[in-house]
Amino acid sequence: MSRKVVIISDEGAQYIEKGQANMYRNNLEHVAGNPQSGEIVTIETKDHHYLATGFYHETSHVVVRILTRNKEDVINDAFFKNRLQAAYDFRRTVEARNLSNCRLVFGEADFLPGLTVDRYNDILVTQITSVGMENRKDMLYKQLKQILKKDRQQIKAIYERNDVKAREKEDLPLYKGFYDDVDLPTVITIKENGLLLNVDIENGQKTGYFLDQKSNRVLLREMAHGKTVLDCFTHTGGFALNAAKGNAKHVTAVDVSKTALDEALENAKLNKLEDKIDFVQADVFDYLDQIKLHQFDIIVLDPPAFTKSRSSFYKAYNGYKHINKKAMNVLRGGGYLISCSCSHFMDRENYEKMLREAASEAGVILKQVSVTQQNHDHPILWTNDQETAYLKFYIFQII
Repeated sequence: MSRKVVIISDEGAQYIEKGQANMYRNNLEHVAGNPQSGEIVTIETKDHHYLATGFYHETSHVVVRILTRNKEDVINDAFFKNRLQAAYDFRRTVEARNLSNCRLVFGEADFLPGLTVDRYNDILVTQITSVGMENRKDMLYKQLKQILKKDRQQIKAIYERNDVKAREKEDLPLYKGFYDDVDLPTVITIKENGLLLNVDIENGQKTGYFLDQKSNRVLLREMAHGKTVLDCFTHTGGFALNAAKGNAKHVTAVDVSKTALDEALENAKLNKLEDKIDFVQADVFDYLDQIKLHQFDIIVLDPPAFTKSRSSFYKAYNGYKHINKKAMNVLRGGGYLISCSCSHFMDRENYEKMLREAASEAGVILKQVSVTQQNHDHPILWTNDQETAYLKFYIFQII
């Protein structure tokens, strides 16, 4: 059987050696052995120096999704079981208190490119964006269940959220539904840091909920006592509920989506917090332009990603700047701004540049309270931080 090898350019080899998680088509020199999409190939330099092993794709911009840089690794069922076990052991260590509601597998960050697994109580919600993982999903799902069962963790079913456009890049169909032959509710009530929350795994954002802000929401809870709080882009109420749970004087939650606000109200009722929160349907940009000055002690800005590509970067930059500048202007003197971005195209350097410009134009000083990123179950690889370090979370006092 002929070897299935991808020959990479010298420039591409440098990126791989620095830890890049993917090999891209612009660095492709030659393909040998006629590999098919989803098959295992090795990446080598033109002089046949081994670099990595991974999933091949015939037409995608990502030619190889790297699984290992160890030439001795055998890519078989045992290999994937070890990777899944390592990912689970990591969560048992860093997320012991939230193990029933966390991200169990985070793609490249767990050296399992193209595989995301979130857990909501006894349901696993998966998302697969590579042919290599798609072709092996039966084995992967079986191993996941075995690993959790061994740790006395009960899993009733797996729900597939394979409705993301990223699948189209690898010629994979879009669909969602239970993998198992089961008929279970797709709205699940989880408990996160003492709060009850409904999660819609069928229609909710991502796999149903934003698990990545779990620890950051608690930071707001701890500082909200006696404060008036505005939660912009509230979605299903995560930050608003935590502010109310922290005994805020009053909370206003704003979102353009009536569906999201209805879900947020249900979450408030679950926790008997509905009397502490006003839910307002409005465009956040318009709302910030219309509210009275000095009405709020804390403003939370947690918008959806304003940019999902480099081509829209500058438009997104100005959007972030506008809402942050307006929030700085309308806060009470000595108030607090929580500012977030979940786009990895808006890197930390540019986001901080935007914040400095917004503060200068608003005529205020930023006094840093806290700078964090995503929750521990979304780990960051420093060799691949452009992809894995996507969330930026800042708390400032405005002087």
